[in-house]
Amino acid sequence: MSKILTTQLSGLLQRIIQNEEDSIEETARLLAQAGIGEGNVYFACFGEMQVVELNACHAVERFTKLAPWTKETVLTEADRVCIFTRSAEDKEAIALAQQLNDQFIPFAAVACEVADSQNSLAELAYTYISTRVRGGLLPNDLGERIVIPHAIAALFIYEAVKMAYDEMLGMNDEEL
Repeated sequence: MSKILTTQLSGLLQRIIQNEEDSIEETARLLAQAGIGEGNVYFACFGEMQVVELNACHAVERFTKLAPWTKETVLTEADRVCIFTRSAEDKEAIALAQQLNDQFIPFAAVACEVADSQNSLAELAYTYISTRVRGGLLPNDLGERIVIPHAIAALFIYEAVKMAYDEMLGMNDEEL
């Protein structure tokens, strides 16, 4: 079963890069505007996606100029936000996206659905990345699909964005 899981995860990560590479680069560029400038970068993470902020704040290679986001955070026009949510239909994520849009604060969003005219989160976001998670990866004994890797896909996207972001900020391995 572990070989099948490895194959399925590998396929998912390849789909993300094949379909979202430009959006990952655009998201890094958007966040770098705050990283280079006077602003801060905030990750607003909902549900299990909070693992992304935990990693970004506490890993050995922390995300430069990342400040913790809470509902009480007061943002400025120099700040940039990346919303991580399992689904583009998450009410809290959409409410934050609408608030950021109303305040003219550019932001990125990451969710499982692809960007289209029915995806209001993608429509509001300056950049949008789909995790491409469509359901469970493996069948169980009852024929149901299990192992829904939203957090794994989000962490992969985070690392891809971080690599491009660090490059844009001119950071090299010695500074990390």
